[in-house]
Amino acid sequence: MEILVSRTVNSFQSPKKSLGSLNASVVARLISAAADVALVVDKSGIVKDIAVGSEDLVNAGFGEWIGVSWVDTVTPESRHKIEELLREAALKVPTRWREVNHTAPGGDLVPVRYSVIQIRPDGRVVAFGRDLRALASLQQQLVDAQLSIERDYARLRQSELRYRLLFQIASEAIVIADAWSGRITEVNPAAQTLIGESSKKLTAQTLVDLVDPADAAALQDLLATVRSTGVGDNVVVRLAGLDRRFTFSSSFFRQGASAFILARIAPVDPDVCECMPGKTGTLDRILERLPEGFVMTDADGRVISANTAFLDLAQLSNPEQAHGHALENWLGRSGVDMNVLMANLREHGSVRGFPTIVNGAYGSLEDVEVSAVSVPNGQQPCFGFVIRSSATRAAQQKAARPANLARSVDQLTELVGRVSLKDLVRESSDLIEKLCIEAALELTGDNRASAAEMLGLSRQSLYVKLRRYGLGDLQPEGSGE
Repeated sequence: MEILVSRTVNSFQSPKKSLGSLNASVVARLISAAADVALVVDKSGIVKDIAVGSEDLVNAGFGEWIGVSWVDTVTPESRHKIEELLREAALKVPTRWREVNHTAPGGDLVPVRYSVIQIRPDGRVVAFGRDLRALASLQQQLVDAQLSIERDYARLRQSELRYRLLFQIASEAIVIADAWSGRITEVNPAAQTLIGESSKKLTAQTLVDLVDPADAAALQDLLATVRSTGVGDNVVVRLAGLDRRFTFSSSFFRQGASAFILARIAPVDPDVCECMPGKTGTLDRILERLPEGFVMTDADGRVISANTAFLDLAQLSNPEQAHGHALENWLGRSGVDMNVLMANLREHGSVRGFPTIVNGAYGSLEDVEVSAVSVPNGQQPCFGFVIRSSATRAAQQKAARPANLARSVDQLTELVGRVSLKDLVRESSDLIEKLCIEAALELTGDNRASAAEMLGLSRQSLYVKLRRYGLGDLQPEGSGE
């Protein structure tokens, strides 16, 4: 049997001399040994014979394909690959290895890689197949490992995000420095506010540079103790350039091959640094849960802290979106409102019931009233703002009096200068009497006897007034009620 093979780089140089004259049974054994599955397919694509090299493939139904069209044994997306293999084999050119998926009982897929060669002039071909399930299993394990790594990486990123968020919003001043050189690597906003310098300037200094030279030795002793034991006793120091006492505590921690010192700076005196963001304790929890918006700013009007109610008004998702930004980004119809508000705060120390608006991050506008106070703190005062929605106040006023009261009062005040005071008083007296009768009827469920008693009137007097003001839908006198 002559096998027609296009000459390739890997072909035998002298096959007749090397292999001699092989009969069909020997060739069949060679083909069976060279492939996990070998198919003999005729010109029309029908499987004429098959050799299966493993019991798993037999159980997957591979031995039942004789007389079946080869393309019918694969999934729909693999059919065109089988057709291309047969076309290439008919052209007597080397075929590429193609990966296809066979359907097995139970709906499982068996991936097999095929190469096809024509063996007879009538178009009959042999397809050599390699079972790829082991490779697919390794690939799946690789994918699972990659997904596991990505999940772990996502958890690490989330942990770092939580650390960063806690570090940024912590009320206590925190400084992180290299354990051996003492050079500052990170500072949180509370520390920047306390020390009065930017993060960029602070990271160019050491921990010892932060304190008064007279206290440098005590701080160096503390750092030496922390390096050797991991912890140390608190020391009271004065910050450089500030005549204030602070408790300086530190702890040692490692991150990979590096070692760091985490230093915490807290005021010794309770009245020091009242403008620190997010003061801890009961007061902080009360302000956070306050139904009105509460914002604390520095002397330049930049937000130091804000509670949840203000974040809702300003349509912000977290405090970091407000921290460090000018309050006028959200409060005020224009820069004029904030300028007037801040000027009054600096001059009088407090402002009450200042009407303005809050501009939400997504374009909403909310009418509000602002009460604010200035808290002097040395050379760096801070300001506190309580922001109350005017809608709440309007609803309370509406519940307290009829809707037409404000309109009627406005109409009366517009008559000043047009009619005499005597007429205005009489008109307003009638208005008030009418409103009181309406309120009494509403409170008693239109029970006129009870309304008369509530108003201190006889029932007959009440009926007279009801007819006078056209209230109560009364029948004409004499017709009965």
